[in-house]
Amino acid sequence: MKGPLFYSKILLFGEYGIIKDSKGLSIPYNFFKGALKTDENPSDLAQKSNESLTAYVHYLSKLEREEQGLVSFDLETLANDVERGMYFDSSIPQGYGIGSSGALVAAIYDKYATDKITVLENLTREKLLRLKEIFGKMESFFHGKSSGLDPLNSYLSLPILINSKDNIESTSIPSQNIEGKGAVFLLDSGITGETAPMVQIFMEKMKQEGFRSMIKNQFIKHTDACVEDFLNGNMKSLFGNLKQLSNVVFDNFKPMIPSKFHKLWQQGIETNDYYLKLCGSGGGGYILGFTQDFDKAKKALKGHNLEVVYNF
Repeated sequence: MKGPLFYSKILLFGEYGIIKDSKGLSIPYNFFKGALKTDENPSDLAQKSNESLTAYVHYLSKLEREEQGLVSFDLETLANDVERGMYFDSSIPQGYGIGSSGALVAAIYDKYATDKITVLENLTREKLLRLKEIFGKMESFFHGKSSGLDPLNSYLSLPILINSKDNIESTSIPSQNIEGKGAVFLLDSGITGETAPMVQIFMEKMKQEGFRSMIKNQFIKHTDACVEDFLNGNMKSLFGNLKQLSNVVFDNFKPMIPSKFHKLWQQGIETNDYYLKLCGSGGGGYILGFTQDFDKAKKALKGHNLEVVYNF
């Protein structure tokens, strides 16, 4: 038995900012994917995933009781399937900021929610917000607190524009130019990141007035501008804003940048060969890169693992 596929996602812009109502832009990334599955002879990894799903079933039944009217599941079928060894077969690396738990949540909702909002209906803003709320509660099991955006992206497999907490819409992004020299890419840090401690650090920093005002006057300002530029295909302006954003992140989010990448991060800002930014909460996993000349960036980042996400 194998269920439908759900893809990873990349939050191009908006990490941390969307907690404080900045704009954000999230796109599906079809290179990695996962599906619910049952095997005759499950691997150790499959058994581990199955154990985690056993705990998740308890969490969902509690969620259904405590949040009446929000979401209901066919818990009996789900529990039976998990007992029969169902697991989430996924190529999405965990702790890499590209939505491994989001894809799992989307798969569970798709298969077991009893009164689900489907991708085929007219997705009004109300329906999108409701899905986001449901997914946020479902994903909290994995992170402690979730915006619900990762599962939403995975479930719809559409780019999502976050205008503010209460205003999200599906959107389209300029089509890729496969011949183009420019690229958005992922740089593999080789370290697994953990979301919860990074968000904790951010929340602690938000208690300082100086940090709060930097978020509002610099971080959110440049993030919003990057979203607008990217959607409008305004690349010249985009790279100006990216440089500013990369700088602000370097100066204020040091704990979220693995220390061995500090030098590379700064080098990008100084040479303009590429600009780096956080992909998800940081602390490890992937780092997101933007360049107007991918060959140049590749040379500058020689010895590192790069994956192109988008060409322009």
